[in-house]
Amino acid sequence: MDVFDAIRTVLAVRSYEDREVPADVVRQIVEAGRLTASSKNGQPWHFVVVRDREMLRRLAGAATSGPYVAQASCAIAVAVERDSPFGVSDGSRAIQSMVLAAWEAGVGSNWIGFREMTAVAELLAVPDTFDVLGVVSFGYPAQRIGRGKKRRKPLAEVASSERFGTPFA
Repeated sequence: MDVFDAIRTVLAVRSYEDREVPADVVRQIVEAGRLTASSKNGQPWHFVVVRDREMLRRLAGAATSGPYVAQASCAIAVAVERDSPFGVSDGSRAIQSMVLAAWEAGVGSNWIGFREMTAVAELLAVPDTFDVLGVVSFGYPAQRIGRGKKRRKPLAEVASSERFGTPFA
């Protein structure tokens, strides 16, 4: 799958098959995050990979907006250095890289969080020098999902040329 096709077709997955994602695929997903570009090559992130079934259940309780983490094969908490002015943007870029790498391997995902991640940080023993940006659940989609069936605003509504409001052609 080429990159544009992955971007065009990736969808949020909130229901997973009871099937493990192989360790080599999980490693590739984490590597995609690690290899992501960051401002000034600061790499202000740390990834906590959770595969233990009980810990996934506990993580689902801590990440209250994502109860489906309990069904996932694995989840990755992305923590960013609290004092980094680029942590949120760099961590977000790393998450998107992991989501796309997973999708190429047939693995669905969903980003949970961005706010109220204190319980997740405590559960995963994340040091106070980091903030948990989010938790991303990963697993094989339980339902067949239509790749590329997205409802998006027309390009003309979200893009301008040279100045805001000038139609992008």
